[in-house]
Amino acid sequence: MKYYTKVNEKEFIIEIGQDDTILVNDAPYVIDFKILPISGLASLLINNQSLEAVVEERDNHWEVLTKGELYNVHVQDERAFRLAQARGTDLGDSGETAVKAPMPGLVIKVLVEKGDVIEQGQHVIILESMKMENELKAVRGGVVTAVKTEAGASVDKDQVLIVIDDPDEA
Repeated sequence: MKYYTKVNEKEFIIEIGQDDTILVNDAPYVIDFKILPISGLASLLINNQSLEAVVEERDNHWEVLTKGELYNVHVQDERAFRLAQARGTDLGDSGETAVKAPMPGLVIKVLVEKGDVIEQGQHVIILESMKMENELKAVRGGVVTAVKTEAGASVDKDQVLIVIDDPDEA
């Protein structure tokens, strides 16, 4: 099965093979993936290198937090991808979008203000959680239409921190 994946700004074609193998843009990888009993925590071995991540499904994408970096991942199977191409649409590129707290934590710094024009992948919030500073990024480019937190605030998991919209809608 083939999947078309967009991680922040980069696009990948992932093919699931047999016997714990995948191809990412035609490069082979041996993987072992386990969801741990702790909610949302995943353990992944990629070519015998260990990686842990918090993985959560959101409205139209997945959020993956690993090594202090938050990645927004859009995944489409081959049929959905071809249908989106035929319609001239691309997943996650327009409309109002919220940057949400991936886990409870303390806002260390807000890096944007209402009215700022931002780019996809730009850091917007620094959140301390689990004794690590996590840099939350914009899922897509646009205009910041609302900042719903401030430095020093405690936030809950899934709390909306920043709202981004299309420039012509702001």
